[in-house]
Amino acid sequence: MIVNIAEAKANLSKLINRALHGEKIVIAKNNTPLVELIVHKPEGKRQLGLLRGEFTLPADFLDEDEAIDEMFYGNGP
Repeated sequence: MIVNIAEAKANLSKLINRALHGEKIVIAKNNTPLVELIVHKPEGKRQLGLLRGEFTLPADFLDEDEAIDEMFYGNGP
């Protein structure tokens, strides 16, 4: 099924439902196909901790830097 952008805007919920049920939906501009409406397929869960042990933070990582504080806050109260 090919629909123009204006029709797709007006009927987006219906088009999504049709795509979910396996129908091929192509959105066109001036009858020139631009994009295809497809069902999203999750890539899987993110793996946390991939860089564990690859680097270490310096002990003073969260310490404030006077020069940076002065740039943000100025010289005094």
